[in-house]
Amino acid sequence: MNLQDSAIVQQFLQHCSLSEEEKVLLLELEQNPIKASAGDIIWQENSKVDQFCTISQGWAYSFRNLGDGSRQILKVYLPGDIIGMRDFAFSNRLAGVAMIEDGVVSPFSHEHLLRIFRSSTALTAGLFAIVCRQQAMLTERLINLARRTAQQRLAHFLYEMYLRLERIGAVNNGRFRLPLSQEQLGDVLGLSAVHVSRTFTAFREEGLVLRDRHRVALLDPEALAQLSEFDGTYLNDAVPALFFDREWQSHMLAGTPIKNEEMVPVKSPSAQAD
Repeated sequence: MNLQDSAIVQQFLQHCSLSEEEKVLLLELEQNPIKASAGDIIWQENSKVDQFCTISQGWAYSFRNLGDGSRQILKVYLPGDIIGMRDFAFSNRLAGVAMIEDGVVSPFSHEHLLRIFRSSTALTAGLFAIVCRQQAMLTERLINLARRTAQQRLAHFLYEMYLRLERIGAVNNGRFRLPLSQEQLGDVLGLSAVHVSRTFTAFREEGLVLRDRHRVALLDPEALAQLSEFDGTYLNDAVPALFFDREWQSHMLAGTPIKNEEMVPVKSPSAQAD
């Protein structure tokens, strides 16, 4: 795989600029690609944490199986995403991961991550930014499940996927592929498959969304965002520029103290008023 084809390199370039050496470091994460089929379990919940992986083709999801036989889908992964980083500080998996469709995943070890941590402050900051955004998406999903109506839940999920897919060039005039079954959508949204179907029907009648099998067209994305009370800060807010400042990085790697004049304190609104 080359740098132009690397999904993970393109993911990082959304947050910061990278040197050629840093791109090569990231490319190492995709050096052992494995083909996976729809329905394949990448790992089970409570299994030992012995690797992570990137996904360069296809879609996947993380899940928890519940005692009553039902399943909650926690996150949907797209090409360029890193899977499993939330497990970094644990011995056993917090959730299982399965493929939604045929694809390609590339496993990598703790050692690969530690090599990145030792070699590049920019990549370390980028990894933390990605993990923080994944956590923010889980928080938003919690609010979606707990406080929004069925229509708002589906509208929010569709608009979120629209924005995420747009970033990787997978949206064409409001249309994109959504390879989740109605049962899987129900497991994402905490709804029955029948309720998901009825909600899509209501969206079609209202002129908001058309769905044909695994193809979705957002006829009025802004109306959908308004219906779901969508606040895109958790997806779009920029990573603080300081994290990628090369002079600051050189201080960090060298272990030298940062001078006081290089640190600009952020005043509270009350202090600024004074």
